[in-house]
Amino acid sequence: MNFAQEKQGASRFTGLGIVILIHVLIIWALASGLARKAVEMVKGPIETKVIEEKVKPPPPPEKVVPPPPDLKAPPPPYVPPPEFQVTAPAPPAVIQAPTSSVPPATTTVAATPPPAAAPAPAPAPKPAKITAGMVCTKMGKPEAPSVNWSGEALLKVTATVKAGRVVSTEVQSLRSGVDRKALRALIAAVNDTLASTYECPGDHIFEQEFQFRIE
Repeated sequence: MNFAQEKQGASRFTGLGIVILIHVLIIWALASGLARKAVEMVKGPIETKVIEEKVKPPPPPEKVVPPPPDLKAPPPPYVPPPEFQVTAPAPPAVIQAPTSSVPPATTTVAATPPPAAAPAPAPAPKPAKITAGMVCTKMGKPEAPSVNWSGEALLKVTATVKAGRVVSTEVQSLRSGVDRKALRALIAAVNDTLASTYECPGDHIFEQEFQFRIE
């Protein structure tokens, strides 16, 4: 072993010792510092808080509502009636007429009962509508005459029958707007048909409608 190797080994041990010493100092410093802090924490002042119990305030007193005032009017004061006396006048003297012992004759009058009201006459029965089909055994249909007019016409005929034949008629136009000449021609055709073709045994009055359409 030479001198150089011995010197290098000594310096290595010296450095190792310095490192160990530094670690020991650090550990001692940490340990002593933590111990102081622990002591200071133990020695620190202790704060004490006093918690007061919350007391609920007493409820408010109930409001006493006074009764409503009596608005009735006071009774009227008593007024004593006046003390006075009223003297009634003396009744007049009554002079009695002489009475006879014979009672007057009485006449009994019997009330005449009112005459009974005559019953109201019954209304006359309304005649039922009689048509040609109800009384006639044979009927015909009038032909539309040749007229210078176009349209529709509706005629209502009231016919009087004597001894089975039509003797008179009343014709009524149920539609307006029919030309007068055309209306006269239609009435003539209806009357001709009633007089020549209708057979209605007996005496009757019947109604019949005739409709025409001329184009």
